[in-house]
Amino acid sequence: MTTENTLISVIVPIHNGAQWIDACFHSILKQTALNNPNLRLEVCICNDSSADNTLKLLKNWESDFQEQGVVFKIFNNTNGTPGGVGYSKNKAVSLSTGEFLCFQDVDDIMLPNRIQKQYEAIRNCTDITIVGSQFERNPDGSTIRFTKWANSLTQDQLNLQVFTSHGPTVIMPTWFLHKNTFDRIGGFVENEKGTPEDLIFFYKHLDFGGKIFRVDECLLIYTFHTGQTTFSIHKNTIWDLRVERLQKTILSQWTHFTIWNAGKQGKKLYNSLSESNKNKVLAFCDVDKNKIGKTYIPYDHKKPKEAKRGVDIIYFKDAEPPLVVCVKMDLTGGAFEENLKSLNLKEGLDYIIFS
Repeated sequence: MTTENTLISVIVPIHNGAQWIDACFHSILKQTALNNPNLRLEVCICNDSSADNTLKLLKNWESDFQEQGVVFKIFNNTNGTPGGVGYSKNKAVSLSTGEFLCFQDVDDIMLPNRIQKQYEAIRNCTDITIVGSQFERNPDGSTIRFTKWANSLTQDQLNLQVFTSHGPTVIMPTWFLHKNTFDRIGGFVENEKGTPEDLIFFYKHLDFGGKIFRVDECLLIYTFHTGQTTFSIHKNTIWDLRVERLQKTILSQWTHFTIWNAGKQGKKLYNSLSESNKNKVLAFCDVDKNKIGKTYIPYDHKKPKEAKRGVDIIYFKDAEPPLVVCVKMDLTGGAFEENLKSLNLKEGLDYIIFS
């Protein structure tokens, strides 16, 4: 797949990133890959209409990178209106000439072995693959459940648990991929603020038969702060994308299924399904004795007098697979996980996690 003197392009989208630039760029210049005679790096940046000191800092850093033999390329969006994250990533990639793309958010820090380790991993991947890595959250202790989930998924689960509200099973700030993979997808969508461009790209990658791999070593310090783009994305947008994919890739193959969770999330999923998929639902299952034995009858405010099919609520041990699991993991002190394990079901075949 690769030859000697391989060029890797580090892709950095920036909008008002002045407070993060120094730490981020220091971490790039500390990469052990710079000591590998068979590897070369270039840094490709889109400065997306920053109104802070970003451009001045970029100019200051240019000479530092050049002294280390790293080509430093900047695209400046000067029209005064930010194009958004997808636009910024695409513009930075358009500057690149590397065989591989290493995506790096300016508010994160890559650890010294990141590029070398991910390059070694992708060389051994036989399929078109997005390679991610484990990460640490900064400040320590933030988003504990998300971090635990992302870092502990098995290799199989990386390609199975793609329907959860957590998003891609390898986080975007750790992505390392072949430029051909990016070109095959056609880049990121460039819609208005609030578009989950990483999830859309991730799903397209899977649709094209792409695979996911994670280096099981912490290679990134992933910063948590209220200015993150994640907070601008509406939960319903993510929900609609997840339901659409679930129906297209899983439910279309099933003749029947059970929804695990007779509470709010399970009912929301049921009501989000197409009529044909609603008719495939055998039952809701749950552990709550106050719900078991009852029947859920959906209400349509547009057609309040129209009779709706009721769906029975049964005990989880009586449920007939396959199951769509709408229970959030790691919230019950292990009780839910033990209940699921007790059924001896195979993930991806007998059940899908949708939570």
